[in-house]
Amino acid sequence: MKIDILTTFPHFFDSILQTSILGRAVTSGLLDVRCVDIREFSASKHKNTDDYPFGGGAGMLMMAQPASDAIKAVRNNVPAGESCKVIYMSPKGKLFTQEMARMLSREDHLIFLCGHYEGIDQRVIDRYVDLEVSIGDYILTGGELPAIVMTDCIARLIPGVLGSAESAEDESFSGEGLLEYPQYTRPRVFEDTPVPDVLLSGNHAQIQRWRYRQSLLITEKNRPDLLTDEHRRMLERIHSEETEEQNDRQGVP
Repeated sequence: MKIDILTTFPHFFDSILQTSILGRAVTSGLLDVRCVDIREFSASKHKNTDDYPFGGGAGMLMMAQPASDAIKAVRNNVPAGESCKVIYMSPKGKLFTQEMARMLSREDHLIFLCGHYEGIDQRVIDRYVDLEVSIGDYILTGGELPAIVMTDCIARLIPGVLGSAESAEDESFSGEGLLEYPQYTRPRVFEDTPVPDVLLSGNHAQIQRWRYRQSLLITEKNRPDLLTDEHRRMLERIHSEETEEQNDRQGVP
């Protein structure tokens, strides 16, 4: 997959694109990321990329000309027949989800447009952007952090980037859309807290049942909005079993 990140701060990405899984994906050629400096496309004498907004208001707005020329220059280099989407990082955009990441991971080429200041001239969005995306209900100083978040999330779904094909499937928001179950490693006892016995049993069916149960309980606690009716029915059964077990321990008939 090829990703072009259009930004006024191209060096922002230097370290993270050379580190850990993203760095290995780039080095191996599974991921080709290029940071494009929007300032280089500015027709202004001083390479400005922002100006005051019409109608007044606080802050500066990114101008249409440098951004649109940068997009056109990158799109012109996309080979015929390759799929390509231009994505603008925006708090007004659709919420970025794991499902959206899966959809975008099937594209041949992605172009991330990073806004800054108070945003970007709407005419660029209307004419050149395929999708506006937000990574959450909060405001950042620019689109660079959202662009690298999306790059990381999407890259993990590209075949070969992770060590195991199961790694990306066996996580939060994958499979049934539940949050991931707890994980443990050595030592078996840490600060008087042991690893759950079931994980040491070698019984894979029991382990899978335990993990599913834990995923349900964690999702109920932290993200109940993700639960389906079937999940809620399973949770009712779990809580009923827990009540019976507690009553048995206390000798309640």
